[in-house]
Amino acid sequence: MLRNSSAYKPDDQLRLLIEENPNLLGVLSRFGLSFGFGDKRVKDACKDDGVDLNSFLAVCNFLCGRNYSAYPISLPALMNYLRKAHVHFLDYLLPSIRRKLIEAINHSDISDVAFLLLKFYDDYVSEVHNHMQHENDDVFSYVSRLLSGEISENFRIRDYSLNHVSMTKRLNELKDVFIRHYHVKDNEILTSALIDIIYCGNELNRHCEIENILFIPEVEKLEKSLKLRALENVGNDNVESESKNDLVDILSDREKEIICCVAKGMINKEIADKLCLSVHTVTTHRRNILSKLQIHSTAGLTIFAILNNLIDINEVNLHL
Repeated sequence: MLRNSSAYKPDDQLRLLIEENPNLLGVLSRFGLSFGFGDKRVKDACKDDGVDLNSFLAVCNFLCGRNYSAYPISLPALMNYLRKAHVHFLDYLLPSIRRKLIEAINHSDISDVAFLLLKFYDDYVSEVHNHMQHENDDVFSYVSRLLSGEISENFRIRDYSLNHVSMTKRLNELKDVFIRHYHVKDNEILTSALIDIIYCGNELNRHCEIENILFIPEVEKLEKSLKLRALENVGNDNVESESKNDLVDILSDREKEIICCVAKGMINKEIADKLCLSVHTVTTHRRNILSKLQIHSTAGLTIFAILNNLIDINEVNLHL
């Protein structure tokens, strides 16, 4: 048996993962792992089916509350997983719930209210469809372009992440209306539909967490990497071939501070306020910096600061 506290590893038997966490069955199908794997180890099953091992283990460990940091994620593999999850919700789970609700309504004496509830459900499904279609058509297409090295100035993954929440609020409202106010007896099909609604809500929450915690940060790292590469290309046109250490040595401490502020995206007024200087003094310092380094662009100064360890890349404003 696997230890509940340890992370799943490549040499673990795949069937033991499923025995401990049956909810991982959906993860198998969305990654493209076939059933009938017998006693295969995780790494062998993934190899046989052409599945990215690290991405599969990262998702499994994440969903089971285990340490997933040892397994680097492949964005193409994770996007394919998310697309298949959308298919699961839109083509199978949500339509199945609707069929059960219709059958439950047909066995009810309060059909008028029931049909209003069904319309409520249909409106909710439409929202989910639009949300996931946007991800398929816009977000995933944007990431695919990033993977090919194309940087877009019109969209950032942050634009999407700011309003990205789980699509469960209205589903929970529907469930609560049925449970608290829809007075019927001996309606087993309705009970089955409510169980599926609860399961669907849990799956949607898990899906949202994967996007927020695994997918979006990986995209942000890719954006930063591409932006830095572009900045380096600009910097190469501006930074003289003179020894870096010599260039740093000719700068005063105050000039180094100002370069760091520029790299963070601050304007002269903000720099003046932060360093308790006048705007005129900041302007003079920037003029001296330009004269010493012969770097005429903000992007060039940013690259200089990074390459000479004046600032950490995580502090840099890459949206310059």
